This record gives sequence, C-alpha cells and structure tokens, in this order.
Amino acid sequence: MEFLSSVGFLTGLSAALALVLVFANRKLSVYEDPRIGQVTDMLPGANCGACGVPGCAAFAEEVVGGSKSPSACSVGGADSAETIANFLGIDAGEAERKIARLMCAGGCDVAGDIVDYQGFSSCRAAAVVAGGGKACSWGCLGLADCEVVCTFEAIHMSSTGLPVVDADKCTACGDCVEICPKDLFELRSEKQKLLVQCKSLLAGDSATDLCKVACTGCGICAADAPAGLIEIKNNLAVIDNNFSQQTEIATLRCPTGAILWIEKQQFPQEQRAAEVQNI
Repeated sequence: MEFLSSVGFLTGLSAALALVLVFANRKLSVYEDPRIGQVTDMLPGANCGACGVPGCAAFAEEVVGGSKSPSACSVGGADSAETIANFLGIDAGEAERKIARLMCAGGCDVAGDIVDYQGFSSCRAAAVVAGGGKACSWGCLGLADCEVVCTFEAIHMSSTGLPVVDADKCTACGDCVEICPKDLFELRSEKQKLLVQCKSLLAGDSATDLCKVACTGCGICAADAPAGLIEIKNNLAVIDNNFSQQTEIATLRCPTGAILWIEKQQFPQEQRAAEVQNI
C-alpha cells in the first residue's frame, strides 16, 4: 500500500511539474520570426562582423527587423543583398563600402631597425620587447599578424615587409585593425582617396632620419589643400575625412611622399620607390 501511495505521489508531482513547465513555456517563450533563419541561410556565413553585429544570424535578425539594410553585408555583395531584399519585399539599400588602409609606408627599404629581433615571429610578440626592433617606434613591424588573421586572403606581405591590402577582397571586417599592436590599420570609406601613410610624431629631420617616407609636419600639404581639409597636429598631417572636397593637389609638393592619392592598391610601390631614391 505504501508503495502504491509513493507511486501515486510521484505521478501526481510529475504531472504538476509538467503543467508548470507547459505554462512557463507559453508565458516565457520568445517568438522568433521564421524569416530570420531563412535570411541567415542566404548570407555568406562568414560571421566576420563587418556589418557591425556579431555574426550572420544577428545580422539577419536586424535585417528582418528593419534596423539594417541587406546591403550592409559587404561580404555577400550586391547579389546577396538583392536576393534578400526580394525575399523580404524591401529595398536592398546602399552601404558605403569601406576598406582597411595601412597608415605606414616604412618598409625595410626606407626604414631601418635598431635591433635584430629573434623571438617568436609575431608583431604582437615583438611589440612586447621594447616595442619591436624598428627604429621608428610608430612603424609597421612587418611580421604578418594581419596577413595571418585575414580570413578573406585580402592581405599579403610585400617584398619590403609591409602588408598590402587587396581592395577587391577586403570586406572591412576589422580583424587587421584589432590585431595590429601599433594601431596602423584603419577602416576608411572607399571614396576617401587622400591618405597620410605615417603615424610618426617626430618633426623634420628627426622623422626622416628614422624613415625616409615619414611625415615631417612641414605643413606644405595643408597650405596647398583647401582650407580645413588638412591640419598639422603633433607634427603630423591629419586629414578631415568629413571634408566634402578631397583633392590630389595636397600630395603634389610633399617632400617625402607621406601623403598620397590612392586608387585600389594600398600604396603604389614602384612610384614610392622611385620617389624615395631622389630624397
């Protein structure tokens, strides 16, 4: 009799708990629009974060919710955006394409080392050892952390030890920005053609003694450019990227070639090499 009572008690308790779970599930469950999963399947699945959210599923949720347009996925491109837009019955939108730009042109042909670093082949490891072996403490260490971390194979190392960005492959995911211990990568709009490829804060000969293509803070570019486009701050030319009228004229009289007008390539190597031979 005791056995039957125990069984009956446990059966009743199980039934009560089941009812509680059913009630809780109905009250606490969060509805998920089935279109989120479908849009996720239409995305490239890179989960790179270039769209500004952590992963394709999160991006799909924002697209379905209307807070992002399909074109914000730079990896999928126009075809993917159009497919998603047609499925949801919305406009694909237009996103300003960004590209990772390297703020240093000091390769081994123009910038020297003060020590021969022999440790683990990594920029981050080298930076821990007195900032790396480069004479210019702001310069690229050239040990390819950015190339390794780029899952889209958009970065390769040049013969002078500098990373070169393939603009066609770059998705602006930001991995190179995060990995660089010298903070030399920036995500810039594809439309921004004017670039100062230097971060040195030294002035005049003090800068060029360490790197032949360093910005010396001379102010010629600021004088030649439209008023407000370029300002000299801490011995470095700084471009106002919100300025509506960018122009190549600011590059024409730069004595070191530190400021340049770019197209697709990160920097024109042959032209830069020819320039520094005359310095």
